[in-house]
Amino acid sequence: MSHDTRLRETICRLACSMFERGLTGGSTGNISARTRDGGLLVSPTGTSFGRLDPATLSHFDRDGVLIGGDQPTKEMPLHKAFYATRSTAGAVVHLHACHSVALSMMPDVDEDNFLPPLTPYAIMKLGKVKLLPFFLPGDPAMGDAVKGLAGKRSAVMLANHGPVVAGKDVEAACNAIEELEDTARLAMMTRSFNPRMLSEEHVQAIVTKFDVEWDA
Repeated sequence: MSHDTRLRETICRLACSMFERGLTGGSTGNISARTRDGGLLVSPTGTSFGRLDPATLSHFDRDGVLIGGDQPTKEMPLHKAFYATRSTAGAVVHLHACHSVALSMMPDVDEDNFLPPLTPYAIMKLGKVKLLPFFLPGDPAMGDAVKGLAGKRSAVMLANHGPVVAGKDVEAACNAIEELEDTARLAMMTRSFNPRMLSEEHVQAIVTKFDVEWDA
């Protein structure tokens, strides 16, 4: 089996897993990954994560020219922005995940550090998550907002819309975005109970031990 074939199947398998567990529904969400030759495989527009076909994924060459498959997601500016600004990005995932969207609507959320420090794992996998303002779906300004971060964040939260995460490969990106949604779920579950969070000393110890991008 070729690397391209394995990558296509991995994208579809992971997308289906997230769909089946309710992390994104209907025809929402999009996913992309770098091919070995520097191109991109991308979920097509209007498709469901539960029913992606490896053969019809949008295929771009290294120059950004569509060379195969169906038309890509309208959120391509988001994906391109991460690849353009983060040299380590090998995959990008965007979901319409309920708990993270709910948390983005709360009036007291920290825009620079969207997720509260409830567990070590979101810190380890995501660093600080930037909350971006609301944009109309498909608005190229979303990509401009990501570019404005100059590659300093691996994850952003689109207010009233959903999270977007870049990772070194498609499995890392999916694991990280699931951690984002799990942490947002914990935050919403414990919101009215004044939960005992990690201290600043705990956070800094995690950042140091696991070499997390944090101060940007």
